[in-house]
Amino acid sequence: MGHWWERNIVEPGKLPLLLALAAFVLAFVVTRVITRLIRAGKGPFGNVNAGGLHIHHVVPGVVLTVVGGFGAVASDRHGVGAAVSAVLFGIGAGLVLDEFALILHLDDVYWSAEGRKSVEVVALTAALVGLLLAGFAPFGVNDLTQEELQDRGRVIGTIVGNFVFALIALGKGKTRVAIFGAIVPLVAVVGAVRLARPGSPWARRFYGRRPRARAKAALRAYRHDRRWAGPRRVLQDWIGGKPDPRPVQLPDHR
Repeated sequence: MGHWWERNIVEPGKLPLLLALAAFVLAFVVTRVITRLIRAGKGPFGNVNAGGLHIHHVVPGVVLTVVGGFGAVASDRHGVGAAVSAVLFGIGAGLVLDEFALILHLDDVYWSAEGRKSVEVVALTAALVGLLLAGFAPFGVNDLTQEELQDRGRVIGTIVGNFVFALIALGKGKTRVAIFGAIVPLVAVVGAVRLARPGSPWARRFYGRRPRARAKAALRAYRHDRRWAGPRRVLQDWIGGKPDPRPVQLPDHR
């Protein structure tokens, strides 16, 4: 365990990534705590306004991300400058991705059901960075020996093959599986060989004349969503806060 920690975490090239990940997660947690206190009307915190304009925390997040990113490039990932830049970048990224849904919808959906996308993106980003920190390389390159790495054809074949599996999983409507599969190839293979989700590009292209495949895919998706949608919603509410109830839409009788 000690050798793994020294090889994958403490080595100079990995320390900025560790600091950035820690700052990223901490910034997200602190931001969510503060925003939930503001929402509940508790504590000394409040929204930031300037001239009647509400300043979302994505604004300082962008500034910190830019400063940290350019600082990291200038420091070449070594020394105190690299550590400070990594922390600034992690904090900025945490602030930005906490309002990912706002950027996506170009609307203040922070406390709506659409705002759950921010929590999902933050969790996904933290998991992927954690895998990279643990020594995983995209598309299975970390699984190759030193001799295999010297064989350019084998390296290219491995990357292309794993990329194709991840792309197939994405086409089957399994976005999370495809993203994780880019880092852990076995995940992409599983996603590629299983049935596509209904409505995905793969299902529309290959299940159009296969009613049994369509029915089986729909049943599997229904069982999966029925099993995991509830626990996922509870976890998201616990992390990010429960969304505001949607207003009742009355029918238009005009």
